[in-house]
Amino acid sequence: MTIYTCMPLELVFDGFNEQPGPYLDITVGEIRMQIEPLSPGIGKIVRLMDCPLDAYLRPELFPGSIIAYHTAT
Repeated sequence: MTIYTCMPLELVFDGFNEQPGPYLDITVGEIRMQIEPLSPGIGKIVRLMDCPLDAYLRPELFPGSIIAYHTAT
């Protein structure tokens, strides 16, 4: 990989080796998804893992969308 930039490499590669997450796998109805918790009961969709094909076309389920969820206790 070749990178041509006038920026310092420290800025370009900042956070490159950090792991994302923590992620939760939740099921809402018939849709299993991976979310990044933002606060208790609120999360950002990372990806859909198991769902009907038409769920990928629903705008409220796009990656990056904010959803409310609850965990079973």
